[in-house]
Amino acid sequence: MRFVSRVIGCVMCFSVSQVLAESSQNEHSTRLLWGDTHLHTSYSFDAYLFQNRTTDPDTAYRYAKGLPVVHPFHKSRVQRNRPLDFLVVSDHAELTAIPMRLAAGDVDVLATEFGRYALPMMQQGKSAEVFSRLVSSAATGDDSMVDELQSEAIRRSPWSTTAAIADQHNQPGVFTALIGWEWSALPNGANLHRVVFMDGDQNTASQFLPFSSIDSVNPEDLWTWLDQIQPSVGAEFVSIPHNMNLSKGRTFEMSMFDGSPITAEYARLRSRWETVAEVTQTKGDSETHPLLSPNDEFADFETYEVLIGGLDSDANIDLSGNYARGGLLNGLEVAHQLDVNPFAFGMIGATDSHTALSSSEENNFHGKQATDSTPERKLIPRNGRRGWDMSASGIAAVWAKDNTREAIVAAFKSKEVYATTGSRIGLRVFAGWDFTEDDLASVDYVARGYARGVPMGGSLSSEGRGTPVLMIDAQRDPESGGLDRIQVVKGFINEQGEAEERIYDIDGGSLRARHADGSFESLPSTVDTSTATYDRTQGSGQLKALWIDQDYVPGQRAFYYVRVLEVPTPRHSLYDAVALQIESPDEYPESIQERAYSSPIWVTP
Repeated sequence: MRFVSRVIGCVMCFSVSQVLAESSQNEHSTRLLWGDTHLHTSYSFDAYLFQNRTTDPDTAYRYAKGLPVVHPFHKSRVQRNRPLDFLVVSDHAELTAIPMRLAAGDVDVLATEFGRYALPMMQQGKSAEVFSRLVSSAATGDDSMVDELQSEAIRRSPWSTTAAIADQHNQPGVFTALIGWEWSALPNGANLHRVVFMDGDQNTASQFLPFSSIDSVNPEDLWTWLDQIQPSVGAEFVSIPHNMNLSKGRTFEMSMFDGSPITAEYARLRSRWETVAEVTQTKGDSETHPLLSPNDEFADFETYEVLIGGLDSDANIDLSGNYARGGLLNGLEVAHQLDVNPFAFGMIGATDSHTALSSSEENNFHGKQATDSTPERKLIPRNGRRGWDMSASGIAAVWAKDNTREAIVAAFKSKEVYATTGSRIGLRVFAGWDFTEDDLASVDYVARGYARGVPMGGSLSSEGRGTPVLMIDAQRDPESGGLDRIQVVKGFINEQGEAEERIYDIDGGSLRARHADGSFESLPSTVDTSTATYDRTQGSGQLKALWIDQDYVPGQRAFYYVRVLEVPTPRHSLYDAVALQIESPDEYPESIQERAYSSPIWVTP
């Protein structure tokens, strides 16, 4: 696959001051919800082995709601700056609550081969060695030591408890507690993990046990299981890949799991269940990579390449299978051949925190594992990385009709969702064929967007039409930095039948200087590295633009997504360095540019 990347300036854009409001007359009326779809508690075997012994699913929901809780490691009181609207507790389907039950003396677990091996190791302070052995077994496909733990008798109790706690915390219209789990396949060390959740309740959950990687490490088997279980239980499910950056090129590879060519049946099955991908989280950002997008000045953001277990990533992999932008481009090429796109996914962020604390704020970040939770401990090397290698990210933004399980899952299925790296950037995107400046300036612009176009996650047919027009409205998070710029990332099939990418700088505020190629000149960083503060007046409060793709070729197969950048603000490692009164190490950036990624909009012949 050949990728061409270049930066192009604004062809046609307008800015007006308007809030992200919409007409109450609009039948598509939606509200913006913030949540986390990927969170582990002490029920996850790795979380418990790395000293999260106390924060269970109940703690996770309480913390997400904004209540003060006790941290599992340093035992201080901790609290979110702002509550979430929804949360999925996604403990691993493999060995759920097993180390916890061993420590509590559960006779059923103690009687297994794993129990006889693991408990003495844990008692000797060798929990990390237990984890390493489990990772090695998962990578090689040797499940013999844990097969006994797959029994209904052992697995049913923690799954029932998790579902019951979710029901207790679920408050339709106020806070949504979604029931889910993580399928944690690791074939040959490739991270193929998926978070799975549903819109059902405890009664629904009682009808099955979560599909785990001990059942199969082939994601096609997971989708087939979902195809079978969904009609029998009457709930809708979503499967979300994460940490594509650690998948050895396999998440969006141009073949099926066994290496055979992608078929239309495979593409339809995958697109049915994997409507969304997690593009940013603590183990790095998976939007794109500087080697994949060499002319994208913002491609090298929170790049993380330490595989699970501490191994280095393979330098010879196809990066297009590791990153969302590469996957979207791969999808265009498959659709060009088969007329069905297996990689037509929306984008969200999540934390993957193993502390039960959904923290993605730079100035209130509790680390990935409980042992990463204090500034000093983040400096300790562990399995090939340090706590400062982690990213304080991310969060899922959802345009839903209501704050309920059904409405949130429906939004994930329609892909009207977007990712941010932690801050709450407001973002609306519509695409159509005949939007005008008057539409953008209208107080009813959202209703017009739905009536004459499609929102993020939608698809436009180009048959007999002209040129795509995007309406974009971005607002700053009042508790984070101002907005630096709006960009449109376009992928398309060129005349040679190959996928190509282009990046357009659309709006950067009034009187913003541009380079000769049309891209904006960078705003100077105002981050004071001695105090971890910055100028909160820098940047824009709102950027709003109408953009016409003047490069569009009629009949072209394409996608567009919007990337919104904030001005530079302090990274969590700088906050730690200032607290420790040390110089921030050169290998860690002192500032970052938080960002939002909209779900794409596709244009199909």
